[in-house]
Amino acid sequence: MQSDIANHIWETKYRYYLDGNPVDTAISDTWQRVALAAAQAETESIELWQQRFYELLKDFRFLPGGRILAGAGTDKDVTLFNCFVMGTIEDSMDGIFDALKEAAITMQQGGGVGYDFSTLRPRGFVAHHRGTVASGPVSFMRIWDAMCATVLSTGARRGAMMATLRCDHPDIEEFIHAKQQSGALTHFNLSVLVTDTFMEAVSNDDDWPLIFPLEDPAAGTADLLAEWPGYEQPVPCKIVRRINAQKLWQQIMRGTYAYAEPGVLFYDRINRENNLAYRETIAATNPCGEIPLPPYGACNLGSLNLTCYVQDPFSSRAQIDMARLQADARLAVRFLDNVIDISRFPLARHQAYESGSRRIGLGITGLADTLMMLGLAYASDTGRAQAEAILQHLCHSAYAASIELAREKTPFPFFQADDYLRSPFIRRLPDKLQQQIRQYGIRNSHLVAIAPTGTISLFARNVSSGIEPVYDLSASRRVLNHDGEFNQFTIEDDAWRQWRQQHPDQPTPDYFQTALQIAPRDHLKMQAQLQPHVDNAISKTINVPQDYPFEEFVDLYRLAYESGLKGCTTYRPNPVTGAILSSDDIQSTHHCCSIEREAD
Repeated sequence: MQSDIANHIWETKYRYYLDGNPVDTAISDTWQRVALAAAQAETESIELWQQRFYELLKDFRFLPGGRILAGAGTDKDVTLFNCFVMGTIEDSMDGIFDALKEAAITMQQGGGVGYDFSTLRPRGFVAHHRGTVASGPVSFMRIWDAMCATVLSTGARRGAMMATLRCDHPDIEEFIHAKQQSGALTHFNLSVLVTDTFMEAVSNDDDWPLIFPLEDPAAGTADLLAEWPGYEQPVPCKIVRRINAQKLWQQIMRGTYAYAEPGVLFYDRINRENNLAYRETIAATNPCGEIPLPPYGACNLGSLNLTCYVQDPFSSRAQIDMARLQADARLAVRFLDNVIDISRFPLARHQAYESGSRRIGLGITGLADTLMMLGLAYASDTGRAQAEAILQHLCHSAYAASIELAREKTPFPFFQADDYLRSPFIRRLPDKLQQQIRQYGIRNSHLVAIAPTGTISLFARNVSSGIEPVYDLSASRRVLNHDGEFNQFTIEDDAWRQWRQQHPDQPTPDYFQTALQIAPRDHLKMQAQLQPHVDNAISKTINVPQDYPFEEFVDLYRLAYESGLKGCTTYRPNPVTGAILSSDDIQSTHHCCSIEREAD
């Protein structure tokens, strides 16, 4: 029995209509449509694969990204991919507006986009050849934001974008403050690209140079050579000015403490851990941060619903059916790999790069509900250990499946065994898997990502989203309609609903922890414990109480860096963005985890 909100989501986001008339008469028709579409990538036994995919989908065990559910097997001119990073923005008017056009085309087809704006000259720079004065990257971001506001992405969804800027760009302070007024850059999430060198400078209380490449190295004296987006080799740069590193770090922290923006991406770790570091440099992510991508990179997502693998929930015998989880992970990898071959792409460059890397992002949802069904607290050592065991099994099963696909269908074209096997992530895999990769190759360069999954989790009986704790056991949630208006629903967490049905006269156990009952450090510990088993990244919001001391807040980001995370996003209620959810109402927010913004 589907809830009202689940039916509403299906009808407004995933149900297939042709000329205004419904083609999918029931949710089972949607599963069949999607299963058949994915099976079309097979060269034989198409009916068999359709049936296997249907069995995986029909009980909400596997939840493909919303673009797949909405577009697979239809006549819509849309992409099935959730996540894109666009090309390097050339620092010229032609280059800027060519990039803007590419973003509009991509969002029109349903993709969220990420951009690194570090290539654009800082405010006040004089162009050597034309003598014009640059207005800086933030000014052009406003043009992107206005474009996004006018482009309604496929279905009941507004476009979402990620903007990044290097911590050594001269306009970094303007970037930090860019969203500190209500209504500013509302379609962007912002993240600062933080380097290891900068974190060291913060620790040492050193001065920090803000730099930019010389437009014409022959026309001036370079202060240093530095890596910079858009250049294959270190480029001569000018030090525009210096700022105390600790002062700049405090500005970043004050901004995200007060306004939930900007987030932080640990640039060097992202690139160091990248399985394709031998051929690409990453400087941006998709809008919610779980997929770091190179220029014109793309990725499609899907999540296993962990609540479906709990046997004997809320009893002393409760356990995870790991064998079934591993088998489903293998099948889900094949499904997502097939999506690459059946999807349209907004741009030929996206298709070319994705065809070369065959990145996918298999993740999980319902983790918090699953732990409660097992009688474990989210903020406990045993809860985190159980979550890590699940992720480790999923990761190793996904890699084993991709190796088998490589044996059957060939490895991804960018695969180079020696270089790939030098990746720190690959070196952490079991020796058997590493040996098989050397012998057979692997079908997909990356396999695991944890997305926020808010919409598809609501669709699947309102299980907890991604690896997030339950925000509230009962809440109001509003969902965007095709006409731009909202419908509001009262919802109950699935695990709590099941508990009350089984134990109508008993008090709620202590392990039913909600997000604001969990200490921020325990949020961070869960993300850190899972990160070693995720080759892409994790979308996770660390909920921070409004009265949380600033000094402890800053310490969270230090711990995030020291714990090996690729990025960190916190959320503390504030006057500009309001609250993500409330038990009585939903306030206006454009935070990355609002239901209209997320990747699914």
